[in-house]
Amino acid sequence: MAVGVFDLFSVGIGPSSSHTVGPMRAAAVFAEELKDSGVLGSVASLRVDLYGSLAATGRGHGTMTATLLGLEGYHPELILPEEVEERLAAIAETGVLNLAGASGEGVELPYAVEDMVLHPLTVLPRHTNGMKFVVSDAEGNVLREATFFSVGGGFIVREGEENTARVELEESKAELPLPFRTAAELLGRCASKGLGISDIMLINERASRSEEEIREGLLHIWSVMEACVETSLKREGVLPGGLRVKRRAPDWLERLLKEDKDRNDPKYWQEWVNLIALAVNEENASGGRVVTAPTNGAAGIIPAVLYYALNYAPGMDQATQADRDDVVVRFLLAAGAVGVLYKEQASISGAEVGCQGEVGSASSMAAAGLAEVMGGSPAQVENAAEIAMEHNLGLTCDPIGGLVQIPCIERNAIAAAKAINAAKMALWGDGTHRVSLDEVIVTMRETGKDMSHKYKETAMGGLAVNVVEC
Repeated sequence: MAVGVFDLFSVGIGPSSSHTVGPMRAAAVFAEELKDSGVLGSVASLRVDLYGSLAATGRGHGTMTATLLGLEGYHPELILPEEVEERLAAIAETGVLNLAGASGEGVELPYAVEDMVLHPLTVLPRHTNGMKFVVSDAEGNVLREATFFSVGGGFIVREGEENTARVELEESKAELPLPFRTAAELLGRCASKGLGISDIMLINERASRSEEEIREGLLHIWSVMEACVETSLKREGVLPGGLRVKRRAPDWLERLLKEDKDRNDPKYWQEWVNLIALAVNEENASGGRVVTAPTNGAAGIIPAVLYYALNYAPGMDQATQADRDDVVVRFLLAAGAVGVLYKEQASISGAEVGCQGEVGSASSMAAAGLAEVMGGSPAQVENAAEIAMEHNLGLTCDPIGGLVQIPCIERNAIAAAKAINAAKMALWGDGTHRVSLDEVIVTMRETGKDMSHKYKETAMGGLAVNVVEC
């Protein structure tokens, strides 16, 4: 199917969309196929191989535990945090995996994290985030095997089906009323129809669901983002993983409520934006429930900038609830349209193009969403997205200890502020600018290709090796 807004914004668990959500989805698909094909009852052994970045930073990113949950049949968008804790504790205690057992009878196998085979220096041809599943019967005969790639944002691709998927994607795009692959095409659609970017995205989304369903779905996405913040603000202590990173969001909230008692003093807008971004990514780092936006590592940027739009954009102090809901819907649609451009022309995978593909694309999407709801023309919205990405080019992915904590959490707050500034700069112009969004996206893609593998989520360079972990 053509990439849509609900592909870019999906509910999942932390800490990583490419290393947690994607592997869980792939494992769940494999488990369902075992059940549907009728071979599940004959399975006597299981082998899981992780390659490249999944193996190199998988432990800190929760890849192994997420894969176990997927093999039990759990999906990232449906599993609850308490179910995660319960099942992982049971597997750790017993050493037994209930293969495909989440929705009924499964097959119990002696299997745990330690049984996975890691190949950190082996990168499969399709993508650095590769994983292979093999199940055999009691005689050692292979019953079924499959290789998947987690390509960023929770998206997965199966080996051998790349061409089929590409054809299906093109066919589904052809069925859209107003398809676009580039920013130039998107702006052309806006000009020919006299519509805004969010309007074009809405028309395309209506090809697969009703306008009411779209609206309800996007408001649900926002409610999950808000719930993520609320949950995070109640948690104190340190984040898991061994770095002993202190949660800052609860203390920041306490201080902000003392200094900005009514929560409406405009001089504190950046402190509130910082707080939202930090809260979301602290929750993500602890494996909590988040929204990929478009990835988990960049999950705090869009909620933080949308918070700014709802609380500090001109006229919002007089807005009704219906007005606020409209802002949420239009913001996410415009941001989603820009996200489509990155998925179509480049990548949103840190393991493929560095953090410019995660935090950079999220900042660009957020800038577009904010410019849209602040009354920007399509050209100004495109300019806002371009400015935000232009100043994230070359951003590396080198998290310390393979954990989505340093520099990831603070980086979301910095990128949120960049997005807001980019939108404001674009809105002070008339939409004309020297560098196009398409040129910046292509540059991001090429920069990612040229970037050393050390700086693409392998824990082999940058902060990951130059900072002592303990």
